[in-house]
Amino acid sequence: MTQPPPPPPNQPPNPYAQQPGHGYPNQPPPQPGHGYPQQPPAPNPYAQQPGYGYPQQPPAPNPYAQQPGYGYPGGQPGHQGHQGRPGGPRRNNAALFIVVAAVVAIALIVGGGIWYAKSSGGDGRKNDTANSTGGQGAGGGENGKGTEKVPADTTSKVLFQVPLPTAQDTTVTAGSWLTGKVYAKTGIARITGYDPDTGAKLWTIPLSGPVCRATGHVSADGRTAVVFQPRMPAKGSTAGCTQVAAIDLTTGKKLWTRTVKSGDVPVDFDNVTVAQQTVAVGGSSGGAAFDLASGKVRWQPKAADSCDDAGYGGGAKLVAVRRCGSGDAGRLRIQTLDPVSGKVRSEYRMASGIDYASVVSTDPLVVAADVNNSAGDGSGFSDVFSIDNRTGALRTRISTPGSSYAARCDGIYELEKCTGVVVGNDRLYLATERHDGDGDYTKTNEIVAFDLGTGKQTGQRADAGDNYTITPLRMDGPDVIAYKNAPYDKGAQVVSIDGGSFKETKLLENPATTAVKAVETAMSPDYAEVRYSQGHLYLSAAYAHAPTSSSSAKEYLVTAFGAAG
Repeated sequence: MTQPPPPPPNQPPNPYAQQPGHGYPNQPPPQPGHGYPQQPPAPNPYAQQPGYGYPQQPPAPNPYAQQPGYGYPGGQPGHQGHQGRPGGPRRNNAALFIVVAAVVAIALIVGGGIWYAKSSGGDGRKNDTANSTGGQGAGGGENGKGTEKVPADTTSKVLFQVPLPTAQDTTVTAGSWLTGKVYAKTGIARITGYDPDTGAKLWTIPLSGPVCRATGHVSADGRTAVVFQPRMPAKGSTAGCTQVAAIDLTTGKKLWTRTVKSGDVPVDFDNVTVAQQTVAVGGSSGGAAFDLASGKVRWQPKAADSCDDAGYGGGAKLVAVRRCGSGDAGRLRIQTLDPVSGKVRSEYRMASGIDYASVVSTDPLVVAADVNNSAGDGSGFSDVFSIDNRTGALRTRISTPGSSYAARCDGIYELEKCTGVVVGNDRLYLATERHDGDGDYTKTNEIVAFDLGTGKQTGQRADAGDNYTITPLRMDGPDVIAYKNAPYDKGAQVVSIDGGSFKETKLLENPATTAVKAVETAMSPDYAEVRYSQGHLYLSAAYAHAPTSSSSAKEYLVTAFGAAG
């Protein structure tokens, strides 16, 4: 099944259209309580599957067994032809999204995902460049030590909430950043900085139109970038994603705004990232790069270029995903670039059968793809490629079938938007699908680790516990920070998983009140943006929408939690 492309930047997926996948928008919004019973049981990758009932499907692979796919050649049989990258006019918002159910469903389909951190590898070096969660401790401390401390009292309380803004149409509000002094969040055609403890507004940056894309990477001096529309669009339409801006999160200033033209036509950009002191944007008309401080163009689309810049991955290094050639002859190239000149430092050419790829990490370089559309669940995640940044050689390839693993990547527009997977210690940390737990009528899952050099599992395993679901968020030095969705009578947790022993340490636990459970349900890390640092947890929505009469439930753009002690 060919993975359907996502809607244009100013529009969420249709939650009522039939979609493949493990509990994604085709299903009703999950309700708190006894293991989310409205979802069909996920296959248990650890138990022997019976041979009757769906006999055409083989048993789900065991994610703890050595995977047969690592290290095998890139070519795959059965290529169905190059599908091409979506281009041309953007589709009408109203035609693709109709609100027909409870407004909670809107929050559940948001595509903010998790902005995971990139570690510099297994040598314990501290990243000296932008990382995916900025000043949240994502890069860890000196000498590879994590910076997160266990609060004296891990029980949380609600610090503040920001109401969801009312829009005339479904509007992107993706983008949230946490530094030591500010929590910043995208609203409708604006970015606002809040005091991390009280929620008091510290500054507001107005924009000419809604944000289309936002990177989670923040430079060492607190700067990031967004792509947005040149004006507020008419209802059911878009004004294009032609504006690129750099934002200083410390001062609350917009440093510059730039556009790039291809001939006389402004270029629409589908993604944006920050690598060191470079802002890179990509789209169907090519890519461009700007100096983060000044906005000076470093390179821009070339009309004669035979390759399209599908997009970029940032952070410690700058990586381009480029499509060269057309039709069945087209191939993706994964290129590590010089951030200043754009010169290709190394290149890996992916085999046929891979139409889209996502950058999970730039250092070490890790790319995920749905090979021959084999994931079978619309996740864009069937295989992981570990690539040597210096030579462009494939280190190993890891089979990660959708039936066993819960990672999900966009791959078409936002090349860095993956959930359920993070990289650190030269390892891949991956959430498994939910399966039967130890107790009766319970579900659970785990985080497991793969060695990026050999492709083999390390044997490390962090169990969520009965009726909990664990999702890796980012790295904290050598440790994994993870979010645990909880059963109906418990609050969600944030835990730190020791990179060596894999022992879990609870950092925060939310109260199990009705109001908090409603927020957690609407802000699952599969759909919303989750930030955690030093006893502070922020859950935020990636879309606002027009008012509906189907529900009177209060909705929030941001809910912030803080440790009681």
